[in-house]
Amino acid sequence: MTATAFDVRPASSRQLAGTGTLLRFALRRDRAMIPLWVAVNALMVLSMPNTLKGLYGTAAERADLLRQMETNASLRAMVGPVFGDSLGALTAWRVGIYAGALAAVMSLLIVVRHTRDEEESGRQELVASGMVGRRASLTAALLTAAVANAVLALLLTAGLAGQGASGALALGIGIAGLGMVFATMAAVVAQLTESARLARGLTAAVLGAAFVLRAAGDSATDDGSSVLTWLSPLGWLENLRAFADERWWVLLLFVAAVATQGAAAYALAGRRDIGMSFLPTRPGPAFGRMASAGALAWRLQRGSVLGWSIGFFLAGVVYGGLTEGAADLVGDNDNYRQIIERMGGRAGITDAFLSAMIGMLGLVAALYIVASVLRLHGEETSGRAEPVLANAVGRLRWAAGHLAVAFGGTVLIMLLAGLGFAVGYGKEAGPILGACLVQVPAVWAIGGLTVLLHGLVPRAAVAAWGVAGAVLLIGWVGPALDAPQAVLDMSPFGHLPKLPGGGMEWGPVLTLLLLTVALTGVGLAALRRRDMAT
Repeated sequence: MTATAFDVRPASSRQLAGTGTLLRFALRRDRAMIPLWVAVNALMVLSMPNTLKGLYGTAAERADLLRQMETNASLRAMVGPVFGDSLGALTAWRVGIYAGALAAVMSLLIVVRHTRDEEESGRQELVASGMVGRRASLTAALLTAAVANAVLALLLTAGLAGQGASGALALGIGIAGLGMVFATMAAVVAQLTESARLARGLTAAVLGAAFVLRAAGDSATDDGSSVLTWLSPLGWLENLRAFADERWWVLLLFVAAVATQGAAAYALAGRRDIGMSFLPTRPGPAFGRMASAGALAWRLQRGSVLGWSIGFFLAGVVYGGLTEGAADLVGDNDNYRQIIERMGGRAGITDAFLSAMIGMLGLVAALYIVASVLRLHGEETSGRAEPVLANAVGRLRWAAGHLAVAFGGTVLIMLLAGLGFAVGYGKEAGPILGACLVQVPAVWAIGGLTVLLHGLVPRAAVAAWGVAGAVLLIGWVGPALDAPQAVLDMSPFGHLPKLPGGGMEWGPVLTLLLLTVALTGVGLAALRRRDMAT
């Protein structure tokens, strides 16, 4: 029986009717995505103690690291201050913030996927016509995020228990708590906005602002006591001080934020119709101003390109500022030097450090191109592509507009990253820009694979995120774990020349460009011949 005037169940029960069924359905839909996110995050954290043991194996080396962090404001801005010299404390320092950020991204994607995405596609209206309460979908989405974060917390707690059970529990709960803060935040934003893309973008922008606030606060103080640090949820995780006399009361901040934002999301969800929002999309002009499919693609993606461009330029400035002191940071630590050389080549330590940081931004750029190419998939599955293609616009012209933004945007953000490095480092920009552009063929190869997946098997197109995540994991963790060269070669970035400092090798670059052309061509040919999703 549906919730009608004759339903004798309590109002709260009717509001949540069908939550269990929707939760099982959401977990089934995310049976690949959630394990992948959790596994990547857990592996990054759990692999760190052994790596740090090799880098800072003696008490003297750890004490020297603490002294460096007290005086190096730029490094504190990047990874935060150190609160202890145990392997557990160093693990929380080195990857805690980034693990928390990954948990936040995972959580916001899950919540938006099962709330606003469902409404935008029209599926939520069909579901709501059955025995489903008004707030059941929102509850199921938050419970799905909670399950993912709980599994992550259990893995981290169990895996780091050898470093100290109390610290492991604090770090696991803190990272999961941060994930739930952004899950409930995404739930609020999903009620306010009319577009899933905008909901994801705004929540991700808040995460970026939180990182900037924490970085600014940590650069000013060496103990996490800055007001700016406390204004950031990432700063709360840092000030939990896992493995260093834990401050358990900090968890109350996570609880308060989750409860407040969750209550706001539930209140908003009960006051709007399905498909509507409190901040409706502004209507466009009465007469169209875009003369081509390419102009439409640019209009749809220009905000994303602008955001990534600003982020890469600022990241370049920060990393460039660290480059001058790279030799002092490495010091006499041979293990750390070897990791930098595996990432950036065997040139001088400064060039190797610069190459490694540019390579890291190249890995992150793979996330940009996947998101940009998959805009094709989003336009198709949402039904917005159909009216465009109903006019005198062929599929290839329509796709070419989005691919021009994706592939051209990659060049733009890498060039801006190079300019940022040059500004921060204060050296000649030419070699640095060349090193940034060398990353582009590897990023394009990931984009070509995404086009292939969308063209051949559109239902599996989101698997491109898994490919990008695997490449990021290989590039991030592989050198630190001294992974075999065969593993590193599984990533297209493993074949690029190490610039600046190393010699230019055109063979791998041209091979990756040809591979990109082949993958993109096959993907577009398949797109042209298959049925469009409805």
